[in-house]
Amino acid sequence: MANKYDAVIVGAGLSGCVLAERIANELNKKILLIDRRNHIAGNCYDSYMNNGVLVHRYGPHYFRTNKLELIDYLSNFTSWIDGNYVVKSLYEGKLYPFPINLDTLEQFFQRPLTIDTAQKLLEEQREHIAQPKNSEEFVLSQVGQRLYKAFYLNYTTKQWGKHPRELSASVCGRIPIRLNRYNHYVDHQFQIMPANGYTVMVQRMIDHPNIDLRLNIDFKKINMADIPMTIYTGAIDEYFNNCYGPLPWRSLKFKYRNIEQEYVQPCVQINYPNEHEYTRTIEIKHVTGQKNPQTTLIYEYPSVEGEPYYPVPTLENRLLYEKYKSLAEKENFEKNVYFTGRLAQYAYFNMDEVIEEALNVFEKVKKSESEK
Repeated sequence: MANKYDAVIVGAGLSGCVLAERIANELNKKILLIDRRNHIAGNCYDSYMNNGVLVHRYGPHYFRTNKLELIDYLSNFTSWIDGNYVVKSLYEGKLYPFPINLDTLEQFFQRPLTIDTAQKLLEEQREHIAQPKNSEEFVLSQVGQRLYKAFYLNYTTKQWGKHPRELSASVCGRIPIRLNRYNHYVDHQFQIMPANGYTVMVQRMIDHPNIDLRLNIDFKKINMADIPMTIYTGAIDEYFNNCYGPLPWRSLKFKYRNIEQEYVQPCVQINYPNEHEYTRTIEIKHVTGQKNPQTTLIYEYPSVEGEPYYPVPTLENRLLYEKYKSLAEKENFEKNVYFTGRLAQYAYFNMDEVIEEALNVFEKVKKSESEK
């Protein structure tokens, strides 16, 4: 079986499918694309509940980018609808816009504000920390104790199983603080959703005679010795049999509740920083644009056990990853194995970043093949 393929790609998520499509189309190579799960599209996989509601099975995926070239590429496989990415956070029984904006500040401090008075207010609240070393110090340096305790401290602790002071500043640094009334979750120029969902988009991407898809199969059970190239998108520590010890990953568990009404939330996502074991509830119909008299609410519970979702960003973990990265570079040089994606690079990538990384790997593959 092995010698009829030019490459094996481990993982049929966004990284693997983008690379499968590019190598099959551009280089006319025969691809064996495998995944241990029973579906394609990785964590952006969406499917229908028994009430007909399309849901994101592994948490909400909000596609956004500032790069038109990524949209142009993906538009080969999907049309688009506008992304309605609005998030609110529950504090003491009231919903607040999140990330924090001028409306949040007015509601929280119970006073009207302008940009200038809001800046002055935050200057009074914030702690002056020149170079924040962790997420706690970062948030305190931006908004001070009251807002930190209301919206960040307990949510971050639930999400990561660690106090914010144990996490790198980048964790909370990804969340903007706005002095305007813009209420979308992200700031990117393009905020859109595949019109028919992510799974349909990815299926079209790999619908090619050069791509042989195999699901429910573990890469360790494949004889890859005779396949000239491997692209690996799984957890990097697993590839190397945890030889330096396992990298810490954060996982998620989900509970689904079908409800016989059109909508139950005012927006797609509500965060619960201080109540409940779950961190957020998702009503994805707000962004899929689906018309259905029923809805589905998804409760998201962080977990230390389960499939790897998020790398845990601490200095200790970064140093451990660097040891695995050195092995990966050696594997690339000696065995033509490429590592890409959130799990393989132990990095928190958004979807656009995942696709961009995959396209960068393709350019390396293309260059290497042209030099043979």
